[in-house]
Amino acid sequence: MKEYKKWLLIVCTGLYVIVNGCKTENKSSSFSAADLQHHCLQQLTDVIVYDIVNPPVASRMYTYSNIAYYEALRPIDKKFGSLLPLLKGFKALELPDSTTKYDFRLSAVVAFMKVAEALVFSKDSIRKSREILLKDFAMDEDMRISSVNWGEKVAAVILERVSKDGYKLTRGMPKFSVLKETGIWQQTPPDYEEAVEPNWRYIQPLLMDSAAQFKPVRPPAFSINPSSQYYKEVVEVYEMSKSLTEEQKLIARFWDDNPFVSEHKGHLTYANKKTTPVGHWMGITAILSKQSKKSEMEIAQAYALASAAIFDGFISTWEEKYSSKTIRPVTVIREYLSSEWNPLLQTPPFPEYSSGHSVISAAAATVLSKVFGNTTAFHDTTELKYLGLERSFSSLAAASDEVSMSRMYGGIHYRSAVINGQKQGQQIGNYYNQIFLNH
Repeated sequence: MKEYKKWLLIVCTGLYVIVNGCKTENKSSSFSAADLQHHCLQQLTDVIVYDIVNPPVASRMYTYSNIAYYEALRPIDKKFGSLLPLLKGFKALELPDSTTKYDFRLSAVVAFMKVAEALVFSKDSIRKSREILLKDFAMDEDMRISSVNWGEKVAAVILERVSKDGYKLTRGMPKFSVLKETGIWQQTPPDYEEAVEPNWRYIQPLLMDSAAQFKPVRPPAFSINPSSQYYKEVVEVYEMSKSLTEEQKLIARFWDDNPFVSEHKGHLTYANKKTTPVGHWMGITAILSKQSKKSEMEIAQAYALASAAIFDGFISTWEEKYSSKTIRPVTVIREYLSSEWNPLLQTPPFPEYSSGHSVISAAAATVLSKVFGNTTAFHDTTELKYLGLERSFSSLAAASDEVSMSRMYGGIHYRSAVINGQKQGQQIGNYYNQIFLNH
């Protein structure tokens, strides 16, 4: 009996080692496509934060990479059609050979990382992340080769559009000329930086007919007449800044998403790096995905469409910003109300109207609500890594509403900019939902 028990123990121990040894060897290759995409996005976000990429450019990086991931993964479920024929500027992408074996998760990682590497500045970081991920896939060599080839084929189609979307042309266009005109945007303290991406409106939209398709109503005309709407909105921002509650200050900081905030101490200047508004909404998408029961393809589609709506949102709001050239509150308040006034948040270096954060947040929330539901509650931990802050929301609409108000609490936007910006973003999001409703 003792010999039997000893033999049984040896056998069980051996089986345990074999089984668990196999699990360890194949653990990474058993990751879902959704988990892999979350990981790829985090790697991209880390590089974007490190490189201090401005929000419009960051949106371009996220969008093309997410579309690449979706298109490379799409063959796993025939119910999901290609997005490329409905978007502008892409060539058609034929499905891979059905007689060949693929791991489309590997293909999706290859496509995402290939596109991301082409777009980011710190290419070595993305390249290293890709190499680590690829080592984790255990399969025969023929399947590996076919999977990698499919991912690279998808990436090539995406990058062809990238090369022709107008980005390179905008690099050589004239900078924004700051003229001392009353009521026109001026560079703002503390660093008086040049205007960011004044030619972004010339980037080719993905779904919109043009940058001006969802142009908002005109901003209030500049006026220092106490009875004018503009002056009343200036005073509102000023008065609000003097009576902010701790909760309102926290909300402003939570949604700041300024990738480069300079701190000045004596003669020293240093920067605090944070995620961009796009990165924040990609983080929210990850949170919603993980708490949902959506399929891998539904999650990949949510990432692709939300980031695409944000991409078009930036083009739309930048078109308005550099058309209306609305002056920021800090400039007006210092000249007409209080010469020493400072907003709670550092003013971003570009014109005020419409609120870009309001536009892209409403666009993302509208698209994501279509996927995850209008009343889905979530706990946003995206900023824990950067600010040590987290907040809970009853819905995506509630989060979008708070984003808009945060810009007023921060002292960087007037009420018209956030209200009309939110409407602008909702229109873009609804347009995406309408086009892709039955797709």
